[in-house]
Amino acid sequence: MIEGRRFGRRHDGRESFMGETFVLYYLEKQGSAVPGEISDAMGISSARMAAALNGLDDKGYITREIDKEDRRKIIVNLTAAGKQRAHQLIKEHMSHISEMLEMLGEADAREYVRIMVKIAQIKEHTYKRGSDE
Repeated sequence: MIEGRRFGRRHDGRESFMGETFVLYYLEKQGSAVPGEISDAMGISSARMAAALNGLDDKGYITREIDKEDRRKIIVNLTAAGKQRAHQLIKEHMSHISEMLEMLGEADAREYVRIMVKIAQIKEHTYKRGSDE
């Protein structure tokens, strides 16, 4: 996957998958979240999470509100601009994946998808097992 970054995709340096882009994807999928949930999903420190959220806030992509039921919690939501950016990034990502699969050819693309599904299942099983312990 790291090598894939060099293949056919230019990275603009302002957003990294392990930063702002991941947060946008996560919030688009989840709707809203507290920073700790997002940093746990990313496997990063609270300091890195704060930096990513600050960057997204500066760009007008998120809002942070105090939870009405538990004033110690901050709820993070996407703004309309944040939702638009998330959709744009998802569209770009899907386009890059589509191009890659097309270049692989049908047989290799099917094998790649089969392996990625298996990896996702293994990761999900491992995560569930780890949270049960």
